[in-house]
Amino acid sequence: MTTERDIRTAILDSLLTTPHRGLEKVAGVHSEMLSQDPEFYAKLAVWYQKNQTIRDHKEVFIANLLLSDDKEFRSAGFVLLQEFPPYEVARIILFMKEHFNGKMPRSARTAVTTYLRNREADDSWFDNCAVQARKDMKFLYAYLHIKPSARAAQILFANDPPADSVPGKLRAISKISDPAEQAKAVIEAKIPYRIAIGAVSSVTPAVLVALVNAMSPQELINNIGALKKRGAMEMPELKELINDKMKKAKSAKRVSATKAKIAADAAGVDDETRKALEDVGNEQIRSRGQITRPTAILVDKSGSMSQAIEVGKHLAAVVSGVTTSDIFVYAFNDAPQEITSKGHDLSDWEHAFRNVRSHGSTSIGSPVQAMIRKKQVVEQFVVITDAGENCTPYFATAYVAYCKEFNVKPSVVIIAVGRYSTQLESQLRQNDIEFDVHKFIGDYYSVENLVPMLAQKSKFDLVLEIMEIELPKRENM
Repeated sequence: MTTERDIRTAILDSLLTTPHRGLEKVAGVHSEMLSQDPEFYAKLAVWYQKNQTIRDHKEVFIANLLLSDDKEFRSAGFVLLQEFPPYEVARIILFMKEHFNGKMPRSARTAVTTYLRNREADDSWFDNCAVQARKDMKFLYAYLHIKPSARAAQILFANDPPADSVPGKLRAISKISDPAEQAKAVIEAKIPYRIAIGAVSSVTPAVLVALVNAMSPQELINNIGALKKRGAMEMPELKELINDKMKKAKSAKRVSATKAKIAADAAGVDDETRKALEDVGNEQIRSRGQITRPTAILVDKSGSMSQAIEVGKHLAAVVSGVTTSDIFVYAFNDAPQEITSKGHDLSDWEHAFRNVRSHGSTSIGSPVQAMIRKKQVVEQFVVITDAGENCTPYFATAYVAYCKEFNVKPSVVIIAVGRYSTQLESQLRQNDIEFDVHKFIGDYYSVENLVPMLAQKSKFDLVLEIMEIELPKRENM
């Protein structure tokens, strides 16, 4: 049982990597996961689609499920694939083609055929897919030898879209010389922002309204800076429309919490819009788990720990936005430095950390001693460090004193960064202190993926939650 538990918690650790647009970088990790614990792997795939955001992992999960010899795993892969946008479905199929000797099981072809037929059955849905992912749609039909419907063939292969289709309307819009008429046509056709912005000759207020109306929540967040540059925030009605749409993004799928927070800092918008973006990010993170326990975040600022400082800023911004309890943040080398922020935005925490530099030796116990003096009681320590502790007070010793002082036993979570040492782990084991380790080998977009880990009492609790998941099944199996 211990070995099985260790394997499953180790699998969770591996998912903190973020190899954007590099499926081959995670292929080996997933193969090892699947071979070690197939049942957990399949359930983890389902959990991951709902609770995490790293696209590369999501896609490799689906590929492996579709390639499985297990009928229930293939069924789960079939169902999950239907939720992906076309460009990701194409990436999944291309990954299978390149990494499995061209092996394309019937289950994959059936899943994609169903995917395409469902879109063909809804003209509006299909048209938007064809406009935004034309190359990927063509690849799916051609590579898997799936015969397109007559309408799909007209749009994708004959380059002769019906006049009433979105591609047909877009072609007509590009020929309209009157900006007002173009704006009217854009509104009526509901052309996506990325496509329409290059098709219209003049971006008038009416065109901006049409584009915002057609945007998905993530599109709006991604383009908030561009809209500001075009004067959208100076138009009261348009600004109200943007903020209203932002509220809907709180519960929308495919919205990155971290991207929303970063957009709030990068776009240079006013306080109202910044607050709306921050709320989107926080609500998206809450949907993956809410941190209800008082938490201390201890950030290593000793020599060569600049990465720990960056992770600390991002994690503090994420946790402070979704916690319902106290949060205490300390930076430390051989002495502690309490960090306080006036707000929850990443920019607020950037400002709070502005004078924190990596230098000096390492005493992870020093902030714990400071918390004893200040009577700051928590139920969870999150330590971001390479664990190379080299001066007193040591963390294990300070932790024991902390527990005795307040009659508590906080959980300990280590976020391992840099050239990680096992020294701290050895000291914790010697003192019978339970702990979890999450190895952070990614970029700062993956920090939000730590929330489900921190929302649980332990990684093992999360493992138990995942094991309770039922695999989705195809209808009429």
